[in-house]
Amino acid sequence: MEKMKAMTNIQKTEAFLREQFANCTFFKENPADGEYRLQHSYRAAHAAREIARKEGLDEEGLIIGGLLHDIGYSLPFETEDGWMEHGRMSARLARPFLEQLDLGPERVQEICYGIAIHVDGKADFPGEATAFALSIGDADDVDRFDTYRIYDAMEYADFRNLKIEDKRKWLTKKLDWISQRIGEKSGTETARQMIAERLLYQRQYYEKVLEQLRHSEAIDL
Repeated sequence: MEKMKAMTNIQKTEAFLREQFANCTFFKENPADGEYRLQHSYRAAHAAREIARKEGLDEEGLIIGGLLHDIGYSLPFETEDGWMEHGRMSARLARPFLEQLDLGPERVQEICYGIAIHVDGKADFPGEATAFALSIGDADDVDRFDTYRIYDAMEYADFRNLKIEDKRKWLTKKLDWISQRIGEKSGTETARQMIAERLLYQRQYYEKVLEQLRHSEAIDL
């Protein structure tokens, strides 16, 4: 009988991620949120792989970092703005698991540091903001600024049921935010280009919607 192949580090990480989310009380009560967070984690991991391949970075490590960067969402937040801590929470939760993989202490440390800083640039332990560490947050941004987030943001704002003047305000605020984000530095040139491309698409989409609203109330004479 052929021996079963051992699970890879990435497969073990996938199993750990799915187990944590499956056991999360909040996600059990709010399955759509759990599905979104899992799908987002996979998309971030795919973006991390693309960055790693184009920049010659540690591909396995970045995929693992992308998968685990939001695993802290499986834990309860202590305050209303506790989500701001989820990077550091994710790093604390991920570290004991990562130490069981065939990675080595230096890679574990760098993955954890990248996870910890991906929200606000801060960690609760020493580390260096290397291109690798920054790329975990960049991979997160690639997905956050991609096409799916347009739908997600508009649904969250209940855009369909807003009055037309409120729709204009919402779109204008979004466009102002995009203008501020385009051109921001990233850990690598690859990530900068990927993020800028997605933000430009979002800007084009929102501008088109705003233009439609200008033609939604009267005929210009």
